[in-house]
Amino acid sequence: MSDNEQIAQLSKGQQLPLQRDVDAISIPFGKTVTLDEDSIVSVMQAKGSTVSVAFEGRLYLVEGANLDALGLEALPRPTLPEDASEEQIEQFVWDQLRTCFDPEIPVNIVDLGLVYGCRIERLISGERIVTIRMTLTAPGCGMGDVIAADARNKILGAPQIARVHTEIVFDPPWSREMMSEEARLELGMF
Repeated sequence: MSDNEQIAQLSKGQQLPLQRDVDAISIPFGKTVTLDEDSIVSVMQAKGSTVSVAFEGRLYLVEGANLDALGLEALPRPTLPEDASEEQIEQFVWDQLRTCFDPEIPVNIVDLGLVYGCRIERLISGERIVTIRMTLTAPGCGMGDVIAADARNKILGAPQIARVHTEIVFDPPWSREMMSEEARLELGMF
């Protein structure tokens, strides 16, 4: 079963007992907390390589490496072969950004229009640095650091990339016109 298929098998409201203690990220605060084994969580959203769950009236994000706590296979960190071309590296970065979701919105950050730009620079040492310029749906959104960290972790799976810098900006301010047509359809915003 592919990574997307195993996550897609989860349905909203599905209740699952945790198979082990698991570190999860609280939404919208971005703090890591430990949810105890045998706790019953409810699936709120299962997209990309993360699952948002509800527990005792709060929302939490369970990352792909910890999906075994939900009874699924833990997802390996995405990576690239050592001999990947520049085009493959750039495609990898964009593909990884498309697996990042605001835990409360079922559309990836690229189609949501949150990624304003992505630059890959190669240093004299041969290392590559990725700089992502992104925004949030609202300046007060508490998930900015969580989304940025998710993007960084996924992109750093490529051995060719030494560092990822995320710059959160609010100029221009995000608006629904920045969303892809598919995203507007998904959210019912025609």
